Amino acid sequence: MTKFTTRVELHDGESDDYEKLHGAMEKQGFSRYIADSKGNRYHLPTAEYNYDGTATRDEVLSKAKTAAKSTGLEFEVIVTESVARVWHNLKAK
Repeated sequence: MTKFTTRVELHDGESDDYEKLHGAMEKQGFSRYIADSKGNRYHLPTAEYNYDGTATRDEVLSKAKTAAKSTGLEFEVIVTESVARVWHNLKAK
């Protein structure tokens, strides 16, 4: 299974727009948390998402674009495929 970190920025997006985005991203298979090797889960920073699966980078990008388009706003997306992750000070879920 491959892991991806995806960031979506909505141009002129407000909190309601991001709430809509969160729901749309979830429907596309993204989550707003990551897990450590012990299974403890941590919230990602605002507008960052995790995707675990067998999809390619391009497929993950397509899923994120589909979700972001549903907000009706202009947006930017970046998808990063991850081999390993480290983090600091993320809040436990």
